[in-house]
Amino acid sequence: QVQLVESGGGLVQPGGSLRLSCAVSGILFTNTVMGWYRQAPGNQRELVAGVTWGGTPTYADSVKGRFTISRDNAKNTVTLQMNSLKPEDTAIYYCKATDLREYWGRGTQVTVSS
Repeated sequence: QVQLVESGGGLVQPGGSLRLSCAVSGILFTNTVMGWYRQAPGNQRELVAGVTWGGTPTYADSVKGRFTISRDNAKNTVTLQMNSLKPEDTAIYYCKATDLREYWGRGTQVTVSS
């Protein structure tokens, strides 16, 4: 059974930082492309950042220079370091794994507010 479990969300003030983690089990992690997505109320789910099995990252324009995605193929984890957070970053953040299929975690809430 494939499982993706996100952690690290919470409430943070504007300008603050959070680190999200996603632990993956049940699939061959090194064959996957990993991604972080987010969905704010009333909005569609959007890609925040992705990373290939070899570690090549991609970012949405809105988070470039502020967020960093990384993966540890030995620990089957992917992390998203989020710095200089803004209120518009508030959303539920989801982890996704893609090999021949797509697998999603249940999400973790990130709220940026003073």
